[in-house]
Amino acid sequence: MAYEKDTLSRDIHEDVVLSKLGYHQELKRSFGLLGMVGFSFSVVTSWTALGSVLIIGVQSGGPPVMIWSWLGICIATLAVAYSMAEICSAYPVAGGQYSWVAILAPPQVARGILAMGATNNFIGANFILGQANLCFPTYTIERWHTVLVAYFFAGFGTAANMFGPHLLDRISRAAVVWNLLAFLVIITVILATNDHKQPASFVFSEVQNFTGFGTAYVAVIGLLQSSFGMCCYDAPAHMTEEMKSATREAPKAMVMSVYIGAITGFAFLVAACFCIGDITTTAESTTGVPLIEIFYNSTGSIPGTCFLSSMIVVITLIASNGLLAAGSRSLFAFARDAGLPFSQLFAKVNRKRQIPAYAILLAFVVQIALNSIYFGTITGFYTVVSIATEGFYLSYAMPLLSRLLAYFTNHVKVIPGPYTLGRYSIWLNTLGLLFLVFTSITFNFPALNPVDKENMNYTSAAVGVIGLISAVTWFTT
Repeated sequence: MAYEKDTLSRDIHEDVVLSKLGYHQELKRSFGLLGMVGFSFSVVTSWTALGSVLIIGVQSGGPPVMIWSWLGICIATLAVAYSMAEICSAYPVAGGQYSWVAILAPPQVARGILAMGATNNFIGANFILGQANLCFPTYTIERWHTVLVAYFFAGFGTAANMFGPHLLDRISRAAVVWNLLAFLVIITVILATNDHKQPASFVFSEVQNFTGFGTAYVAVIGLLQSSFGMCCYDAPAHMTEEMKSATREAPKAMVMSVYIGAITGFAFLVAACFCIGDITTTAESTTGVPLIEIFYNSTGSIPGTCFLSSMIVVITLIASNGLLAAGSRSLFAFARDAGLPFSQLFAKVNRKRQIPAYAILLAFVVQIALNSIYFGTITGFYTVVSIATEGFYLSYAMPLLSRLLAYFTNHVKVIPGPYTLGRYSIWLNTLGLLFLVFTSITFNFPALNPVDKENMNYTSAAVGVIGLISAVTWFTT
């Protein structure tokens, strides 16, 4: 009874904080700390993300670039995560980054900002079709096959959010167990069964280059794989209105997911790189997924390879659910502030299920549109990964920039939440912002040389279109 009263008191406190920010509570608070750590980690799921985009790392520098860039990315990411956690503690609203910008930016520069990343639908599609190719070598994977299977993952995430919102907390807690179990099983199996491991020099120092560019350039574009493996940790910020004790627990969940992701990601990369067979065979695998080739090279078993790959497919399904949830809450919050066309529609909450149903459907449409890029370009997967990562990184950069502007213009000197960085706040914000700006620029670089219309990286064009749409939306809503 006392526990229930304490929980009710904390929920009332969170509702009061939300009210002071100008909003009233509409969504159900069901997430605890463990559930939110699971939700966040199931979205970040660094080791799976790294394995899923291994094709980028294998072609752009190989094992040394993957491993050393991962360590650097993780250290810089902690500066960003701690900075955003401090802001989230003070302003626990579903809009996350865009809401923080509107609050922190000096009045003369404040604007509404929405950053919408793509999902991991391609990743799940690649693993499913890659297994099909492994089992039936005569089967040729076509681009349209990949897109259609990606649509399935988008549809799955949408259905789970529409019809099972009451299960999100339970799914998230189970996701932690499954994710860590799959991690331990996979690295144990490939290390135990592989009897022809690569030497340490290959893993830590011998750069591999399949791009046609110089070594220095390859090291820079190789950052994309590590950067993709360490994003989406802002997910708790978009679920704060559905979380108990959000001002204290959401920041913890955000930072904890980065630490867990950093450790599991490093261990996985080292294990996978030692177990890579011939680098050319791995990069040019007909499965389209180098990690499947590594599994097969290690185990020598098609059933064993499919079992390990299927564990990752399950993680991808869980991630599609989490990404759809976080993205739809961002859209809901943006519409609630009249920041979208037809905002009244997308800001509606289904009273029975207590979910932003129309925002969920809009997020589904955006995912489908991004997945469809692969119809038009052979580097569609690389481009979507770049768009997704740059979208997230720019959305992280804006509140950090606003925080610094607020501090130096005396608009907001001290972030008022219970989770505070104290005297380290400005230094960590500055370090994080510099890292985000640098990496966001590199995501626009082409991946193959010579560059033509088929292999061009269209990230800059896509970001430009999104910027144009945002500008039109700003002036017309």
